[in-house]
Amino acid sequence: MSISALYILDLFGKPLISRNYRTAHGSEIIGKFMVTLIEKEEDKSLTPVIQVGDVTFAFVKHKNTYVVCTTNGNANISLVFVFLYKLIKVMSDYFKELIEESVRDNFVLIHELLDEVMDFGFPQTTDSDILMEYITQKSKKLDNNRSIPPAVTNSVSWRSEGIRYKK
Repeated sequence: MSISALYILDLFGKPLISRNYRTAHGSEIIGKFMVTLIEKEEDKSLTPVIQVGDVTFAFVKHKNTYVVCTTNGNANISLVFVFLYKLIKVMSDYFKELIEESVRDNFVLIHELLDEVMDFGFPQTTDSDILMEYITQKSKKLDNNRSIPPAVTNSVSWRSEGIRYKK
């Protein structure tokens, strides 16, 4: 099995990250993929494997991103999907969840991860614990529990706590 390229796309098909392992085709092939994806979605004949010419696309839609692998020739597609799901798990372990914002915030870290998990199109290490020993760069995790600013809650610093008025 050999993967030619790996892409992480937003929902509109814009590449957030691309990694070309074998120079079999250029990045313009992603435009053809999105056109075919939209056509198949409208026909209600969408499958996780799409063939465009001599290029095979295997993709997983995860939250608001598409993780796409391209292959040329006869590749073991089940192994490609195992790799895609393991890659999504590794990235989720590094920065909580794999969404468009976390991909943009951790651009350098994702490239380091892609260097470690795949070598010349062949999967290597996909265990999060082992990768965390090699790649020690801190990721920017999304903070969904941000506190509300005091100006919004009408809290006033000079007013004493616990004042009660009679009705």
